[in-house]
Amino acid sequence: MPTILDSPPANVRNDLDALRNGLDTFIPRKNAGDLLIATWNLRMFSSLTRKWTAQASDTPKRDLRGLLAIGEIVSRFDVVALQEVMGDLRALRDLLLLLGERWAFLMTDVTLGQAGNHERMAFLFDLERVRPSGLACELVVPPEWEKEIEATALRRQFARTPYAVSFKTGAATFILVTLHVEYGRDAAGRVPELRGIARWMAEWAARENRWHHNLLTLGDFNIDRHGDDLWRAFTSTGLHVPADLVSLPRTIFSEPGNPDTGKFYDQVAWFQEGSRRLLSMEYLSGGNFDFLPYVYTDANLSRNSISFRVSDHYPLWARFGIDRT
Repeated sequence: MPTILDSPPANVRNDLDALRNGLDTFIPRKNAGDLLIATWNLRMFSSLTRKWTAQASDTPKRDLRGLLAIGEIVSRFDVVALQEVMGDLRALRDLLLLLGERWAFLMTDVTLGQAGNHERMAFLFDLERVRPSGLACELVVPPEWEKEIEATALRRQFARTPYAVSFKTGAATFILVTLHVEYGRDAAGRVPELRGIARWMAEWAARENRWHHNLLTLGDFNIDRHGDDLWRAFTSTGLHVPADLVSLPRTIFSEPGNPDTGKFYDQVAWFQEGSRRLLSMEYLSGGNFDFLPYVYTDANLSRNSISFRVSDHYPLWARFGIDRT
């Protein structure tokens, strides 16, 4: 049985070489003056079939080939927030083995119950670039919120508790809050959670020394479209999404120019007043990364099949200028 550290066969090496070239083209290289943060919903990131290419009879479909691609993409960032990390950690353990000792992680326990879907929230981070700075917590709804009578008020705890961790690099300290909003039966059912996280973030930011701690939220917010009720709920307290991230496709099933498939589930956001950014870090650029042209190029797999081997979401990233002295 092969392992993630074994030399892969020629077809997998060819894909990896192409993937690295694609990443070099579309993702900025790490340098001393910037910080690269990403969010990625890795579809049902759980167990692993330790074959280079899983066959139709294999379960799960995520294989070493897909995990190598995930590892290559993750390694290009300083911190990555992961959603849909499940109870079984086999794939995560192999991913960390692949990334090596310079990488570490923090994560929650699984969220029990049907709405929680047994998911974890996790952060993977490059220890040569960032370090945890002391805070790791889950966001809990105050009891008073559950007594409010407004139609869009949050009446219970978040389905999957948002997870916040603080990091430090050079002179910069930043707090990342990640979550995965419950999809629910319809879009209207997601509004209370989105309003709840926006309110929680605003009240926390007001306590955080006028935002000097660089408070950002990122994850899968299950927002259907820019400008819809979900978007307005998310941005209702001043959360700002940079313009160059707004129109990017979030999933591998999105069709450019077709509003019916242009879901805007994943976001990276912070507080801003007009044109005044309430961060000490300078936002430089951002984007997604389309891995489809570089994976399983010889396997004749459908997009849906690839979604279970790599993901159905693209990674979404943001680059900030910082002072590491």
